[in-house]
Amino acid sequence: MTTDLEARLRRLEDLEAIRTLKARYLFSCDQKDPEGVRQCFAPGEVEIDFGRIGVFHHRDALVKVFQELGCHEHIVEMHHGVNPQIELLDTHNAEGIWGLKYFLINTRDQQMIQLGAYYEDRYRKIDGEWKIAKTRCVVTSTLIMGLEEGLAKVLFAGRQAPVEVDDPGRQG
Repeated sequence: MTTDLEARLRRLEDLEAIRTLKARYLFSCDQKDPEGVRQCFAPGEVEIDFGRIGVFHHRDALVKVFQELGCHEHIVEMHHGVNPQIELLDTHNAEGIWGLKYFLINTRDQQMIQLGAYYEDRYRKIDGEWKIAKTRCVVTSTLIMGLEEGLAKVLFAGRQAPVEVDDPGRQG
Protein backbone atom coordinates (compact mmCIF):
# COMPACT_ATOMS: atom_id res chain seq x y z
CA MET A 1 0.00 0.00 0.00
CA THR A 2 1.32 3.41 -0.98
CA THR A 3 1.18 6.05 1.68
CA ASP A 4 0.29 9.66 1.00
CA LEU A 5 3.90 10.63 1.69
CA GLU A 6 5.21 8.05 -0.80
CA ALA A 7 2.77 9.27 -3.46
CA ARG A 8 3.78 12.89 -2.88
CA LEU A 9 7.46 11.99 -3.06
CA ARG A 10 6.93 10.01 -6.31
CA ARG A 11 5.08 13.02 -7.77
CA LEU A 12 7.96 15.38 -6.93
CA GLU A 13 10.51 12.93 -8.33
CA ASP A 14 8.52 12.55 -11.57
CA LEU A 15 8.17 16.31 -12.01
CA GLU A 16 11.90 16.77 -11.47
CA ALA A 17 12.72 13.95 -13.89
CA ILE A 18 10.62 15.64 -16.58
CA ARG A 19 12.32 19.01 -15.98
CA THR A 20 15.70 17.26 -16.19
CA LEU A 21 14.65 15.51 -19.41
CA LYS A 22 13.75 18.81 -21.08
CA ALA A 23 16.96 20.44 -19.86
CA ARG A 24 18.98 17.50 -21.24
CA TYR A 25 17.21 17.83 -24.60
CA LEU A 26 17.91 21.57 -24.87
CA PHE A 27 21.53 21.12 -23.75
CA SER A 28 22.02 18.29 -26.27
CA CYS A 29 20.78 20.62 -29.02
CA ASP A 30 23.27 23.31 -27.99
CA GLN A 31 26.11 20.79 -27.75
CA LYS A 32 25.33 19.35 -31.19
CA ASP A 33 24.85 15.92 -29.62
CA PRO A 34 22.58 13.85 -31.91
CA GLU A 35 22.59 10.79 -29.64
CA GLY A 36 21.68 12.96 -26.65
CA VAL A 37 18.74 14.40 -28.61
CA ARG A 38 17.64 10.91 -29.73
CA GLN A 39 17.65 9.55 -26.17
CA CYS A 40 15.23 12.26 -24.99
CA PHE A 41 12.46 10.93 -27.23
CA ALA A 42 10.42 7.76 -26.90
CA PRO A 43 11.40 4.92 -29.22
CA GLY A 44 8.95 3.95 -31.93
CA GLU A 45 6.07 6.17 -33.04
CA VAL A 46 6.23 9.78 -31.81
CA GLU A 47 4.69 13.07 -32.89
CA ILE A 48 7.17 15.91 -33.37
CA ASP A 49 5.91 19.10 -35.02
CA PHE A 50 8.61 21.73 -35.38
CA GLY A 51 6.75 23.85 -37.92
CA ARG A 52 9.00 25.04 -40.72
CA ILE A 53 11.73 22.60 -39.69
CA GLY A 54 9.40 19.66 -40.20
CA VAL A 55 6.99 17.09 -38.79
CA PHE A 56 8.50 13.79 -37.68
CA HIS A 57 7.01 10.46 -36.61
CA HIS A 58 10.19 8.81 -35.37
CA ARG A 59 13.04 10.27 -33.33
CA ASP A 60 15.60 9.15 -35.93
CA ALA A 61 13.95 11.37 -38.57
CA LEU A 62 14.28 14.39 -36.25
CA VAL A 63 17.91 13.54 -35.49
CA LYS A 64 18.71 13.32 -39.22
CA VAL A 65 17.39 16.85 -39.83
CA PHE A 66 19.11 18.09 -36.64
CA GLN A 67 22.43 16.80 -38.00
CA GLU A 68 21.80 18.37 -41.43
CA LEU A 69 20.78 21.80 -40.11
CA GLY A 70 22.31 22.30 -36.69
CA CYS A 71 25.47 20.23 -36.35
CA HIS A 72 27.86 22.67 -38.00
CA GLU A 73 30.58 24.86 -36.53
CA HIS A 74 29.06 27.96 -38.13
CA ILE A 75 25.75 27.40 -36.28
CA VAL A 76 26.07 28.60 -32.69
CA GLU A 77 22.86 28.08 -30.67
CA MET A 78 21.38 28.67 -27.26
CA HIS A 79 18.08 27.04 -26.21
CA HIS A 80 16.60 28.13 -22.88
CA GLY A 81 13.41 26.43 -21.65
CA VAL A 82 11.48 28.59 -19.20
CA ASN A 83 8.27 28.66 -17.18
CA PRO A 84 7.44 24.94 -17.23
CA GLN A 85 3.86 23.98 -16.50
CA ILE A 86 3.87 20.21 -16.01
CA GLU A 87 0.85 18.09 -15.14
CA LEU A 88 1.10 14.42 -14.24
CA LEU A 89 -1.88 12.65 -15.79
CA ASP A 90 -1.16 9.27 -14.18
CA THR A 91 1.91 7.26 -13.19
CA HIS A 92 3.11 6.90 -16.80
CA ASN A 93 1.80 9.96 -18.66
CA ALA A 94 2.28 13.70 -18.30
CA GLU A 95 1.94 16.84 -20.33
CA GLY A 96 3.70 20.16 -20.20
CA ILE A 97 4.04 23.58 -21.71
CA TRP A 98 7.41 25.32 -21.79
CA GLY A 99 8.49 28.73 -22.96
CA LEU A 100 11.53 28.79 -25.24
CA LYS A 101 14.06 31.53 -25.71
CA TYR A 102 16.23 30.61 -28.68
CA PHE A 103 19.26 32.45 -29.98
CA LEU A 104 21.31 31.52 -33.06
CA ILE A 105 24.43 33.02 -34.57
CA ASN A 106 25.23 31.86 -38.10
CA THR A 107 28.88 32.86 -38.50
CA ARG A 108 28.96 31.80 -42.17
CA ASP A 109 25.98 33.92 -43.27
CA GLN A 110 26.61 36.65 -40.67
CA GLN A 111 23.10 36.47 -39.18
CA MET A 112 21.60 36.38 -35.71
CA ILE A 113 18.15 34.97 -35.01
CA GLN A 114 16.25 35.28 -31.76
CA LEU A 115 13.00 33.39 -31.34
CA GLY A 116 10.38 33.30 -28.67
CA ALA A 117 8.29 30.14 -28.76
CA TYR A 118 6.55 27.58 -26.63
CA TYR A 119 6.53 23.80 -26.57
CA GLU A 120 3.44 21.68 -26.01
CA ASP A 121 4.75 18.31 -24.80
CA ARG A 122 3.43 14.87 -23.87
CA TYR A 123 5.67 12.60 -21.85
CA ARG A 124 5.55 8.87 -21.28
CA LYS A 125 7.37 6.85 -18.65
CA ILE A 126 9.03 3.87 -20.33
CA ASP A 127 10.93 1.32 -18.26
CA GLY A 128 11.03 3.79 -15.37
CA GLU A 129 12.38 6.69 -17.45
CA TRP A 130 10.46 9.71 -18.77
CA LYS A 131 10.67 10.36 -22.52
CA ILE A 132 9.13 12.92 -24.87
CA ALA A 133 6.36 11.17 -26.83
CA LYS A 134 4.82 14.22 -28.51
CA THR A 135 5.97 17.78 -28.94
CA ARG A 136 4.93 20.83 -30.88
CA CYS A 137 6.91 24.07 -31.05
CA VAL A 138 4.99 27.27 -31.81
CA VAL A 139 6.97 30.40 -32.71
CA THR A 140 5.58 33.54 -31.08
CA SER A 141 8.25 36.13 -31.95
CA THR A 142 11.17 36.42 -34.34
CA LEU A 143 14.03 38.87 -34.64
CA ILE A 144 16.50 38.35 -37.49
CA MET A 145 19.53 40.59 -37.81
CA GLY A 146 22.23 40.78 -40.44
CA LEU A 147 25.78 41.38 -39.23
CA GLU A 148 27.77 43.34 -41.73
CA GLU A 149 30.87 45.42 -41.12
CA GLY A 150 30.42 45.09 -37.38
CA LEU A 151 26.91 46.52 -37.46
CA ALA A 152 23.62 44.76 -36.76
CA LYS A 153 20.76 45.47 -39.16
CA VAL A 154 17.21 44.29 -38.50
CA LEU A 155 16.07 42.10 -41.39
CA PHE A 156 12.79 41.02 -39.77
CA ALA A 157 10.95 41.69 -36.52
CA GLY A 158 7.56 40.17 -35.86
CA ARG A 159 5.75 36.95 -35.10
CA GLN A 160 7.14 34.54 -37.72
CA ALA A 161 9.38 35.54 -40.59
CA PRO A 162 8.39 34.63 -44.13
CA VAL A 163 10.29 31.67 -45.57
CA GLU A 164 12.16 34.00 -47.95
CA VAL A 165 13.82 35.60 -44.91
CA ASP A 166 14.12 32.56 -42.61
CA ASP A 167 14.48 29.21 -44.35
CA PRO A 168 16.20 26.79 -41.93
CA GLY A 169 17.08 24.58 -44.89
CA ARG A 170 19.66 27.12 -46.06
CA GLN A 171 21.66 27.19 -42.82
CA GLY A 172 23.20 23.69 -43.12
